[in-house]
Amino acid sequence: MDSEYALCEKYYIKGGDFSRAGAISTKIKGILQELGIPPGIITRTAIAAYEAEMNVVMYADEAVLTLNLSPEAIHININDKGPGIADIDLAMKEGFSTATPKMREMGFGAGMGLPNIKRNADKFEILSVLGEGTTYDIILYLDGLE
Repeated sequence: MDSEYALCEKYYIKGGDFSRAGAISTKIKGILQELGIPPGIITRTAIAAYEAEMNVVMYADEAVLTLNLSPEAIHININDKGPGIADIDLAMKEGFSTATPKMREMGFGAGMGLPNIKRNADKFEILSVLGEGTTYDIILYLDGLE
């Protein structure tokens, strides 16, 4: 990747739109492939972006995902408008889910979304305010270091 290259893209995610769920993370994967980012970093980024995107689709009303790419890192920030997360520590536990029966019928709600983001990101912060929404801040370093 050209060391002078920088990229900033914004994407809108509509809550409840399962027909388009995953489209943004797929687009991000394609951008990173075109730029020659190493495959392992692309995979980790795509997983983290997909899990965050699905949380918005499943639980929030809407969100804006911002992708920033610098020579050092991939930075994904998602700000959603939704109910917020009552207990982030509990939500971070593998297997914990508040998915509805309908979501489970579609194959979602295994309780691995937030843990998968944390596992694949080099840095992951999540902030949530009940009744307002949740912010996801996900960073992956291109050199594999913090």
